[in-house]
Amino acid sequence: MGIYLNPGNRGFWQSIRSEIYVDKTGLIAKTNQYLNTEQQYICVSRPRRFGKSMALKMLAAYYSRGCDSADLFKGFRIEKEATFREYLNRYDVIFLNMQQFLIRAREEDVSEYLERVVLAELRESYGDLISERTTGLAEALERIYVNTDKQFIFLIDEWDCVMRERQESEDLQKQYLDFLRNLLKDQPYVALAYITGILPVKKYGVHSALNMFTEYSMTDQFDFEEYTGFTEGEVEALCERYGMDFTEMGSWYDGYRFTRFRHIYNPKSVVEAVRRGKCANYWTSTETYDALKTYIDMDHDGLKADIVQMLGGERVKVNTLSFQNDMRSFRIKDDVLTLLIHIGYLGYDAETKEAFIPNKEIIGEFENAMSVSGLPTTVQGRITS
Repeated sequence: MGIYLNPGNRGFWQSIRSEIYVDKTGLIAKTNQYLNTEQQYICVSRPRRFGKSMALKMLAAYYSRGCDSADLFKGFRIEKEATFREYLNRYDVIFLNMQQFLIRAREEDVSEYLERVVLAELRESYGDLISERTTGLAEALERIYVNTDKQFIFLIDEWDCVMRERQESEDLQKQYLDFLRNLLKDQPYVALAYITGILPVKKYGVHSALNMFTEYSMTDQFDFEEYTGFTEGEVEALCERYGMDFTEMGSWYDGYRFTRFRHIYNPKSVVEAVRRGKCANYWTSTETYDALKTYIDMDHDGLKADIVQMLGGERVKVNTLSFQNDMRSFRIKDDVLTLLIHIGYLGYDAETKEAFIPNKEIIGEFENAMSVSGLPTTVQGRITS
């Protein structure tokens, strides 16, 4: 068991040992369905605290070679699936948290640092197949595949942190995207690549290095709707179990809407409310309204007026297709609104193509940001100044 190669099942073990765990193992049946198909490249983007890292730990526990995770999944949904035993602990998994690499690389190029430390682990297991002259990760994986016929599953967390935290460095972004493309695209050693972040991948300027990925974002989660947050049924069961008011829970944390699942709740906030026995604003523990204020103050095409309108309970039409999937290329109001959808400050109805403020928790964030900007705010759904 390693840090990057076959990280094992400890992360998932910790999750299911927690006081509150909602069974999302059905996600594994979806990824099993996409193994070694044209849909094997999956990019799932969601706001912070929507369970992205927890899902990756679960997938690592299920697929990682070298450990026995059967007992950990006993009694959960995936155990009843026909493919459960077929792929359980059968793949070499490479698990990468790009946020950690970006921090640890310091002055070193992040891609070069990543290759160096992951290659060091690969050599511990496959050293006889990787020459000392090999410095490229893709080259090493090719040699392993050719000699053993073993494929790898790639799980990449915070894939977009270079785009978010190095917004001004276009050369670094391009280099990073080229590295991921060379590592993953059309490589026979890839059985599945599942990457998560806040932003989708499709349109970073003219550089579409990762166009092999199918995107599942807050504007369209498609097959992954049920695993985006907590469903209405899951929250209702938690409320019944812990004696919480279901209606109040909905007013605070519901409001993320998809095609089949019309009520998706913020999972982190629901868990905190249940643990503490009260509904309150838990979003501020992970986000700051200063970031929201920055986007509002841009005021593209009357953005502030639209925000006030949504604070009054109305909806606003938005074209999500013009968004360049970064945090600096804002040309029109719709680009900012689309970003706010992706980072969880707005809900989105794909059928009507409308944005709206999803719940009481997020209303509080907007009120804080608007008051700092000296703009009208809302109290109990009524606009005040």
